[in-house]
Amino acid sequence: MQSNCPECDAVITLEDGTEVNEILVCPDCSSELEVTALEPPALAPAPMEEEDWGE
Repeated sequence: MQSNCPECDAVITLEDGTEVNEILVCPDCSSELEVTALEPPALAPAPMEEEDWGE
C-alpha cells in the first residue's frame, strides 16, 4: 500500500501489518505522520504530544 506525505507529497509505502493510528516518519522531510485509514491508505500530520506535568 502507498500513500503520499501530506507535508511534502513524497510517496510512502506502508508495510504489511501497518495499523490505523500508527506513527510513521516521512523518509524525505522527516515529518511524523499518523495512519488515519487503510482502505484507501491515508496519512495526516501526527498530533503534537502535550507535556504531562504530573497532574
